[in-house]
Amino acid sequence: MGLVAIVYFPYALATPKGATAAAHAWAHSCRWLLRVMLDLRTEVRGEIPTGEVLIAAKHQSFLDIIVIFSVMPRPKFIMKRELLWTPFLGQYTWRMGCIPVNRGRRAEAIRKMVADVQAGRSLPGQLVIYPQGTRVPPGVKAPYKVGAAALYQELKQPCVPAATNVGLFWPKRGILRKPGLAVVEFLPPIPPGLTSAALMTRLEREIEAASDRLAAEAKAQGS
Repeated sequence: MGLVAIVYFPYALATPKGATAAAHAWAHSCRWLLRVMLDLRTEVRGEIPTGEVLIAAKHQSFLDIIVIFSVMPRPKFIMKRELLWTPFLGQYTWRMGCIPVNRGRRAEAIRKMVADVQAGRSLPGQLVIYPQGTRVPPGVKAPYKVGAAALYQELKQPCVPAATNVGLFWPKRGILRKPGLAVVEFLPPIPPGLTSAALMTRLEREIEAASDRLAAEAKAQGS
């Protein structure tokens, strides 16, 4: 990460496109190294979002961020504010237009997200939010939070759910990485116009069912 950040620094300083190019290069190199060194293959299924959409993704480990970032033209993430102080990562995500939020103050964080969108401070692209707000290991249930619904109502854009099984191979904690096929799957988009409650019910049902299916598939293959 540090090497890529240094090489791309002049380009990233000149334009946010440079920061995005650096992140793409890093994400692709990570996927290649995982395959070559650990036999950990990554696959993306479904139609990859390319327009102005909201993506509500299952979050199991840092690997799903890498995979999602590698395939979308202009992704930008809702991320916890503490990451801004992470060397290289924080500076580049800020330059790309990612939106930091204070997770400890949920109501304030939601208002800040919506305000940033309204003010145009968030650059055009695919806005990615993790509706559970944190990494959740496979098989563990955690509530879906209302931030995704707030952005959905404000943006009035399609919302694309995304499921994954990457936590089976790259866990939330620890350094162990397992060989196998880690999948991120983009599900059919949900059109704008639903109520917040209807959206959240549908997101949880579709993401959890698809993630459980991907986990069962991986386990059937011996992963």
